[in-house]
Amino acid sequence: MTFEKIPYKIYLSEQEMPQTWYNVRADMKTKPAPLLNPGTGEAMGFEDLRPVFCDELIRQELDNDTREIPIPAEIRDFYKMYRPSPLVRAYCLEEKLQTPAKIYYKFEGNNTSGSHKLNSAIAQAYYAKQQGLKGVTTETGAGQWGTALSMACAYLGLDCKVYMVKVSYEQKPFRREVMRTYGAAVTPSPSMETEIGKKILAEHPGTTGSLGCAISEAVEAAAANPGYRYVLGSVLNQVLLHQSIIGLETKAALDKYGVVPDIIIGCAGGGSNLGGLISPFMGEKLRGEKDYRIIAVEPASCPSFTRGRFTYDFCDTGMVCPLAKMYTLGSGFIPSANHAGGLRYHGMSPVLSQLYHDGYMEAVSVEQTKVFEAAEAFARVEGILPAPESSHAIRVAIDEAIKCKETGEEKTIVFGLTGTGYFDMVAYEKFHNGEMTDYIPTDAELQQSFDKLPRVPGLD
Repeated sequence: MTFEKIPYKIYLSEQEMPQTWYNVRADMKTKPAPLLNPGTGEAMGFEDLRPVFCDELIRQELDNDTREIPIPAEIRDFYKMYRPSPLVRAYCLEEKLQTPAKIYYKFEGNNTSGSHKLNSAIAQAYYAKQQGLKGVTTETGAGQWGTALSMACAYLGLDCKVYMVKVSYEQKPFRREVMRTYGAAVTPSPSMETEIGKKILAEHPGTTGSLGCAISEAVEAAAANPGYRYVLGSVLNQVLLHQSIIGLETKAALDKYGVVPDIIIGCAGGGSNLGGLISPFMGEKLRGEKDYRIIAVEPASCPSFTRGRFTYDFCDTGMVCPLAKMYTLGSGFIPSANHAGGLRYHGMSPVLSQLYHDGYMEAVSVEQTKVFEAAEAFARVEGILPAPESSHAIRVAIDEAIKCKETGEEKTIVFGLTGTGYFDMVAYEKFHNGEMTDYIPTDAELQQSFDKLPRVPGLD
């Protein structure tokens, strides 16, 4: 194998780390629609959101105009424990595929939480601490977000209460134990701890849960405990803002060597990783400076982009959160118990939904057996066992590289490797034993969920 002038791993120095987050909404011609009060249909402002969210995070959530938002020094110092993260040239994968394509991946797994989620977790915990709060509540799917928030709260001395989707709680016990090691209380969701949890269990006995269920419980728990607020690991504008550090570092590393990507690929569940990776590139596209092909990859079992509706919907199954305009399968949709727990959310980030609706990006869905085939192939040549979520992006990156082999085109592909899969060995075991299945919801099943979409006053 012959290496080019570009290193196998491209690192930025601490001095080259971004000093600001990038707010892609500032460059969007059509801004994401506002959050609505489900009772009145009116846009929710700062005071409306204060009972649930931290003050500074609400300001970031509502800011559609400030392009660059300074990263506080305390957060930058925390980032230095694991950032800048490497941008890796996948020379070994390229050789294995015998493709003329050049493949890069941004690896976000070099921290104890094992994923990109820590980028926003420390920011949200920091603002909660600055506000003088006692603690925070949250949901988690596969466990990456819950782990990251537990770590951030331990660092800052905050209480942390995590509602973990029941199927992941059972499939990933070691992820749960990492959260407990950092001092978090972890509850399988839906649970009997909250009124909403009891209601969901009554309506769906034996359910394996969903992110929408866990969100409802976490919001109820925050509202019921003085000194607590709810924080979310994906979907919200503020989360994509914090995660923009991924894309900013990626672009800076590519710029160092004059590399311009043709295709940028990210897995898509709620949108935190994808939104963070593509943000500065999307900004150039929105401003008409450059053009890129941007691909969101989602599981066929939870295809909110490719088969969902672009409309207002509840962010949670219990219907206690504000309404967000997004691509959604309906807040009552509970996906099959697939092994990419972080992608089992019924909706998609309003920012990404608007960009997709306006034609700035495309989306594909893939079956989980094909995802794990790609994960295994990647692990065997690149030496990293990828998370099931990240492996959706790997699948499509490999597919695009094979297309380049067939056409002879020398395209440059960049994808996000959100984290490692070392706590996902039950999923790999199912794959290796031939016990993994590909469940795809029928049109009739989705229609049942669409039929229950909320009617918004003044918008019906």
